[in-house]
Amino acid sequence: MSRPLRVVFAGTPAFSVPCLHTLLDMTDVEVVGVASQPDRPAGRGMKLTASPVKQAALAAGIDVITPELLKGNDEALHWLEDKHPDVLVVVAFGMILPKPWLDAPRVAPINVHASLLPRWRGAAPIERAMLAGDAETGVCIMHMEEGLDTGGVYACREIPITASTMGGELWEELSQLGGDLLAEVLPDIASGHLKPKSQPEEGVSYASKIGAGDRTLDWTQSADAVHRQVRCFAPRPGARTRVGDKWLKVLAGEPVGASVTKPVGTVLAVGNGIDVACGDGVYRIRRVQPEGKAAMGAVDFLRGAHLSAGDRLGGD
Repeated sequence: MSRPLRVVFAGTPAFSVPCLHTLLDMTDVEVVGVASQPDRPAGRGMKLTASPVKQAALAAGIDVITPELLKGNDEALHWLEDKHPDVLVVVAFGMILPKPWLDAPRVAPINVHASLLPRWRGAAPIERAMLAGDAETGVCIMHMEEGLDTGGVYACREIPITASTMGGELWEELSQLGGDLLAEVLPDIASGHLKPKSQPEEGVSYASKIGAGDRTLDWTQSADAVHRQVRCFAPRPGARTRVGDKWLKVLAGEPVGASVTKPVGTVLAVGNGIDVACGDGVYRIRRVQPEGKAAMGAVDFLRGAHLSAGDRLGGD
């Protein structure tokens, strides 16, 4: 193209920021506008705070809108159309895009999605892949259509999920991988040299939103499944279990030992950690964060906690 590719970017969380930075760094791309979700209360003071994407866009001097909704919002649609975008790039925006938004870009609306489609379409693909015990995940760049992550795929990149993979680390890796893949394929998408391929009908799964219950450790599971829960939500927001009437975040540990006959959730031993009976196997808690306190090793927690073998963890 004789002029820079005009791009409107739509995203909200920190996960989206590397893709925005990628576009800003590309010499043949002009980011002409950014859409993000409205400012939300955050932090201990619950002060209204701009999203990470909005903050990055304002720092780069880009025009930003933060609509509460898109469907039926003529003002937001006119804003988009006035930008005359060649491409609309969407990364974890958090809103369903109505058809007029999908039809606005001259070339294509594309989405950077953190899964290997068609596995884990939907809101929480990273967490669902970890909780399910998937051996790998990745990012796909797809052509957006009205269905939920059903569009054709331009390109994908894979990375492994190992027994030591932590949720926070995986988020960062996939975020950077998405930016790298976007830089690689966007010129070919814009030129028409790269066409999307339809997703296979087999292997479709849906990544529902994460709720508080997903973070609550289920001791009826196997120790391996408990370990996936702990790793998935570490370091934030943290998997959790009840100790008496208080929540205890469990930030690290590992499966140890074979199955036991004690009821699930029973503390089997305390010392180098906290050994807990699971539905299959034993889980040793290594690092925790009590309510209102800083994270600490389980050994340090035990010095001040009234917890001993025979006690039970769990409950809502």
